[in-house]
Amino acid sequence: MAINAANPSSSPRASRTPRSQASQQTSTPVPTPRTSRSKPSLATTSSSDPSTSYTSSAAYSSSTGYRLSSDTSTSSRTSLTTLRDSLPENPHIYHFSEICSATNNFLAKRYSSSSSSTPSWRCTLRGRDAIVFQRKFRRKIETNHLKERLSLICRSHHISIIKLLGASISGEHIYLVYEFVNGANLSDCLRNSKNPNFTVLSTWLSRMQVATDLAHGLDYIHNKTGLNISFVHNNIKSSGIIVTEPSFNAKICHFGTTLMCGEIDEENEITKQLGENTEDPSSSPSLVKRSGNTKVQFQGVRGYMSPEFQSTGVATQKDDVYAFGVVVLELLSGEEPLKYKFDKKTGDFIRKSVIDTARVVIEGGSGGGDGGSRLNVEGRLRNWLDRRLKDSFPVQVAEKLTRVALDCVHVDPEKRLNMGRVVGKISKLYLESRIWSDNMRMPTDISVSLAAR
Repeated sequence: MAINAANPSSSPRASRTPRSQASQQTSTPVPTPRTSRSKPSLATTSSSDPSTSYTSSAAYSSSTGYRLSSDTSTSSRTSLTTLRDSLPENPHIYHFSEICSATNNFLAKRYSSSSSSTPSWRCTLRGRDAIVFQRKFRRKIETNHLKERLSLICRSHHISIIKLLGASISGEHIYLVYEFVNGANLSDCLRNSKNPNFTVLSTWLSRMQVATDLAHGLDYIHNKTGLNISFVHNNIKSSGIIVTEPSFNAKICHFGTTLMCGEIDEENEITKQLGENTEDPSSSPSLVKRSGNTKVQFQGVRGYMSPEFQSTGVATQKDDVYAFGVVVLELLSGEEPLKYKFDKKTGDFIRKSVIDTARVVIEGGSGGGDGGSRLNVEGRLRNWLDRRLKDSFPVQVAEKLTRVALDCVHVDPEKRLNMGRVVGKISKLYLESRIWSDNMRMPTDISVSLAAR
């Protein structure tokens, strides 16, 4: 017994057979069921006996264990392939001849996109469908610094951000190569010049999807790249957001442009943080510092620039939050962030901002009275929201989202929300909108019988 327990091989099991045979010799009527019991057990353990019990057990094992492991391995290979395709590639330093060949020496038709005022071409580079943007350097960058910055940006990867594939340099211009995403920018989705009464974002849930994706993407840029670096996008606008079908997901364009175009001073060179951190971590939490440095100047977009950016020209993450709030107000109202209307009585142009109109909706007008009451706010909110939603939206969720957007465009930058809190609030509102949408659907489990009872 001890030997069999220590060495569980086939030879000790074979020694049990003489015992059964000995029992057969001693008593004839009893061993018959014992031998019938021992044969199936040996048949299941031995592959040489093709018995019925073995066949059924083999079929069972093949239908469960073997095939399950095969499917699992196949699905795991598929998931690994999908994961590998979704991971950011190594940054490409394209030779200028590649850019010229792909764009037919820049004679190809320019890609008509309102996401950027700079020239752009859609082409194929190294087997990838890409779009090339031509931008001018603010400061000359050496090739090794360019590679470091490219590797820094290409490490960042999010589903709501369009990938930067690589770059090329020629003279005073840099050519940024982004992946091409088929879709339309948010500005065209909200304001169709050919058909002003039509919009693809005709449901409340589609607009909440865009706001949620934009919030998550911007929060990733600010706080969750995992590189101990706080980026500043500084180009958040409705025309710089691509909306894709069929789920109306939003993607942020031009991530890393401010870094690649040399809009960062050498004192605040961000690539020093790639290898070793020579600076005090508490002294470098943001991409751009305000401490006496007036060399760093950014280009802004009218209607999306915060008051402090207009006065200093230095962009921070608070400016991105401000621009995000403006985009959310655009989603709610469908109006441009800033426009001018001609007043026939005075003969002057009146400036109309979507921020001012939203504040009037929530806080009340200048007429006094009970402007902030619940009924008055709900009435003004229904009149202000985009009429193409056809008054089909949760009023309380719309009011909360408007208040979040107004908190993002607060005049005092210190009182604005950070993107971490904004994501939490908007994600909660998205879930409430999803529940509202499910409750508003037409019931499908209703049966009508016309037979006589």
